[in-house]
Parts: sequence; C-alpha cells; structure tokens
Amino acid sequence: MSFNESVLICDEVAPLLNKILKDNGLKVTYEPAITSDQIKEKISQYNIVIVRGRTKLTKELIEKADNCKIIARVGVGLDNIDEDAAKAKNIRVINAVEAAMTAVAELVLGLMLALARQIPRGNNGIRNGEWLKKELKGTELKGKYLGLIGCGNIGKRLGRLARGLNMNIIGYDVIPIDEEFSKEVGLMKTDLDTLLQSADYVSMHVPLLDSTHHMIDATKLSLMKKTARIINTSRGGVIDEDALYEAIKNGNLGGAALDVFENEPATNTKLATLDNVILTPHIGAQTKEAQSLAANVIAEKIIQILRGVI
Repeated sequence: MSFNESVLICDEVAPLLNKILKDNGLKVTYEPAITSDQIKEKISQYNIVIVRGRTKLTKELIEKADNCKIIARVGVGLDNIDEDAAKAKNIRVINAVEAAMTAVAELVLGLMLALARQIPRGNNGIRNGEWLKKELKGTELKGKYLGLIGCGNIGKRLGRLARGLNMNIIGYDVIPIDEEFSKEVGLMKTDLDTLLQSADYVSMHVPLLDSTHHMIDATKLSLMKKTARIINTSRGGVIDEDALYEAIKNGNLGGAALDVFENEPATNTKLATLDNVILTPHIGAQTKEAQSLAANVIAEKIIQILRGVI
C-alpha cells in the first residue's frame, strides 16, 4: 500500500525516517532549520508534521494546520506541542517514548558516577596544570539509595542498571508502579517527601505539566540530605533552578547534574559557577542508536495510522 500524504519535517532527524516515509509513497519536505514564521506560512499544505525538541508547535501554528492529520514528535516529551490545540483540530499527536529509554538511563548512570567520583573536576584540574588527587576523595554507588521520581520506561531501565551496581531503589510515582519491576529490583515504594529524605541520589523522570512545574522547589530540596545529589534528564521546569543553586551554594545539598533546563540553551546559568554541578546540553537521547530507533518508531507509527491499524 502506498500513500500520497505530504509530510513536513521541521527538525534534524535520522535519515532513516525520511527513507521509510518516501519508500511508502509519502511526499516529504525536509526543512530542519525552518522558522516559526515559515511554518506558519506553510503548515496548511501538509498532512503530517514532524518535530523534535527545537520546534515549538504553538496554538497559533496548529490553528493554521487545516489539512494536518498527524503531529509526530521524534522523542519523548510533548511539552513543545500544544496538545489541546491539536485535539481541537482533530489532529493525532504521537511520540517515540520507547526510543530514548536506554540512552537516557545510561546518561543518568554516567552522571551519577561523575558526581560520585568528581570526574569533571579531575579532568579540568589536569588540563589547568593541577593535580587534585588529595582533594578528590569520592564515594561508591554500591549500597547507596537511588530515588526514582517517576517509574516509567526510563525510570525502570535506570532502576535495573542501578540494581546491577547493588544500589537500593526507592520509587515514587503518581500512577501505580509496575509490581513485577518492583519485585525485580527490590523497589521500596514511598511518598515524595520520604523519598527525598532517604535518597542519596534522586533522578527525575516526569513530564512537564502544571502539576510538575517546580515540583522540586526550595521546600522539597530542604528535605534532602546535605550529601545527596539530584539528577534531572526529564524537563528543566520540574526543578526550581534558583532554589537548587542556593541549596548547593550554601552547602545544603551535595551536588546536581542537569541535562535539561527551564530556558534552553542554558549558556548563562549561574549553576555553572558551582564545582559540584555537572551540566550537559540536553543530550539524553543524543545517541546514534536512540535517534535511529526514534526515527524507525515514528515512521512505523505513521504508516500504521494511515493504514488504520492503530
């Protein structure tokens, strides 16, 4: 079966996505640097619009999408798409939640190890002609308590990796946590405050919603151990960055690692002035494997929707 729908790809994606769509007869326009104003002019011409994280499909843009059937996010989060506006236009919104699971979980594990052993400080010291061996006494992950805030696909993947290092797993979620996963890793379910009070490492795995915006604020940070570290690879807005800065600067928190920020690109964040903070430029899903898988997942979902299978 071949299709005639027109597709606008607004961000840089793996070539596999383009290939699969074209092989199925779809007419693909690839404009990875397209601006919002250009989208506004063109969006009515397309049946399918594909984005990653750069492009924001606002209500204003979606209201112009008169012929659109599908909006696809080649990634996990949907906070750059106005889902209510899409629903009002009867546009189906899909993502590739399965694709980033391993990439993000492995990044969190890497950040935890980097925090525990102060790897960036050691690297920077040698580059600056300093031998900081005596200063860089780290800690082991074995036996430490990892608190998962959100136990979906990524949280579960991280929990399994951490359990392999003999960490203890604590979990909190607003939806029921999978019982088989809990038994597999020995997860202790608890409320948010108890998790924050108990964990040596806290990893955020929640979407950005009104209910999760600044869910980790000054009050919540004050519950954490002074030696604890927090890692965020989900969405920047779930942590109050000003409160986080104050907590770490004042010695009330052991450190943090952030891959996402409330305002991106975060090239001027004051968190960068703190030695015990690691910052990465939203690279959670930036692996060759994850990008290829996301492209394949989205292409297959689009084809199945057009066939009426899903």
